[in-house]
Amino acid sequence: MNSQALTLTVMAMTAFAGNSLLCRAALNQTEIDAASFTSIRLIAGALVLWLIVRLRASRAEDKGAGQNAVGGNWWSALALFAYAAGFSYAYVSLVAGTGALLLFGAVQVTMIGYGIYRGERLRGIQLIGLLMAFGGLIGLMLPGLESPPLFGSVLMLGAGVAWGVYSLRGRGAGDATVVTAGNFLRSVPLALLLSALMYSYWSLDMAGVGYAIASGALASGVGYAIWYTALPLLKSTTAATVQLSVPVIAAIGGVILLSEPLTLRMALASVAILGGIALVILEKQAR
Repeated sequence: MNSQALTLTVMAMTAFAGNSLLCRAALNQTEIDAASFTSIRLIAGALVLWLIVRLRASRAEDKGAGQNAVGGNWWSALALFAYAAGFSYAYVSLVAGTGALLLFGAVQVTMIGYGIYRGERLRGIQLIGLLMAFGGLIGLMLPGLESPPLFGSVLMLGAGVAWGVYSLRGRGAGDATVVTAGNFLRSVPLALLLSALMYSYWSLDMAGVGYAIASGALASGVGYAIWYTALPLLKSTTAATVQLSVPVIAAIGGVILLSEPLTLRMALASVAILGGIALVILEKQAR
């Protein structure tokens, strides 16, 4: 991995982890409600991605090449909205590291499960890895003093499944940045509908709005643009496994920036989930 790829990858993974930190900080330390956070985040992300796509289109036109300004589709936008809404409501009760771990685990298990459904066969070490990941998720959620809130955990797992579906739908859909911009734009009316339905729970303050804008514009919009720039510079194995760092960065950030606890259960579950998924990915790429 050259220095440019390394720099872009570190920036992208930090941005993705930053989403968890910003959302948790907003919903735990400010007055903003989850529906408003979701709407503002998606609006900010849509605007930034649209601007990025338009700038790229202008440069392409200057060079004599055309480019569509909007891609994506409504089904993918629905999956994106389901992820964003579940993510926000889950972080009302979950700490940053636990939420990121549950989200990432659910995303990867969804995508691996889809591959099995489509006929992919897992070798012995991959089966061991999948069982490790499932065991880590179950162990993390078992009742006890250190277990995360059940409702928040279920919401985050649902958000992870939605993001896994979104990722699967995005394969081969064209220019990733253009497609993502279009899906963000389409998700905005869905988020505004949620906010309208939750009108009686509206609560806003400047800090919360600022966190939501940063989550959408920087951690989401700019973060995705950076990641899609880095992807062509990475081997497929590297691209898949480097994402294992996101829950770790989120957990460390939660401890340092939000004074959240890092429990033994969380540490053991992280090793099982991330280690198990790494076994599946690395063995698949080796084949």
